[in-house]
Amino acid sequence: MTALQLVIASGLMIGLGAWLVVRRLAPVHANLVQALAGLSATIELTTTEPQIQGWETVGAWGLAKLPPTLAPIPRKDLALLEMTPTAMMARKLAFCLAGLLVPGLVSLVLLVIGLHLPIAVPGIATLACAAGGFLLPDILIRSQAARLRTEWMRTLACFIDLVALERSCGSGATQALDVAADIGDSRVFQRLRESLDHSQWAGVAAWDGLRRLADDIDLPALADVADIIRLSATEGSGVYKTLRAKARGLRESILITQQTQANETNEKMSLPVSVLGIIFLAILIGPALLTMSVSLT
Repeated sequence: MTALQLVIASGLMIGLGAWLVVRRLAPVHANLVQALAGLSATIELTTTEPQIQGWETVGAWGLAKLPPTLAPIPRKDLALLEMTPTAMMARKLAFCLAGLLVPGLVSLVLLVIGLHLPIAVPGIATLACAAGGFLLPDILIRSQAARLRTEWMRTLACFIDLVALERSCGSGATQALDVAADIGDSRVFQRLRESLDHSQWAGVAAWDGLRRLADDIDLPALADVADIIRLSATEGSGVYKTLRAKARGLRESILITQQTQANETNEKMSLPVSVLGIIFLAILIGPALLTMSVSLT
């Protein structure tokens, strides 16, 4: 392969990568069918499937071709992150393609400057990078979902306190939920409002909508709040102290989790500090030991 051919091949690969980046960053227009389907659980639209456009078509192809055991979809985490399975699969395939191309590009650069690697080295590196790129979005999504659930727990504690205050002022169960959800402007409060509005339009109880949201995003604390509000609305039981105790329990749980993470971080930092101490002692004692060994010989 001549240098001109290598330059052409490198340019084609770089151009393909730039095109994928542009397609990823291009704005996506909202799908009307999906928006209407989210307004009510009882409306059946005549369209068979929502139309998938842009780079998510690659993800739809991957979902159709790959077996479920090879590419499991964490639907609860995706619902929490508000990401579609096709978008996740498109990201996995894009990372896999990048893993396939990067070792080849590095090998071409080394070949141009005169370094020849054994054929097994770029082959093994390509397979490893492709597999790692395919699995990397799963790790990132789990990490993002864990951080977002912590944010949900903090916001939910405030929401529970607001609902308890509204109930103590004599508001009904549904009114207390609506007023408490209207106070905040974060994305968590927005999703709570969307769930309550969806329940109202669908003709179901507000606490049933919250429980459905809790099941979709795997948040048991929100399901517990929905059960407490349902019992207070149907059986007339006192709810103020129960809600305040639930909010206090959530905050204590978050604090314990943060303390555990801080302890784990301190334990991880002990090893590098110990290694640095050993290196420092070796620098101090090494010359003296070397001088003694030379004098003895």
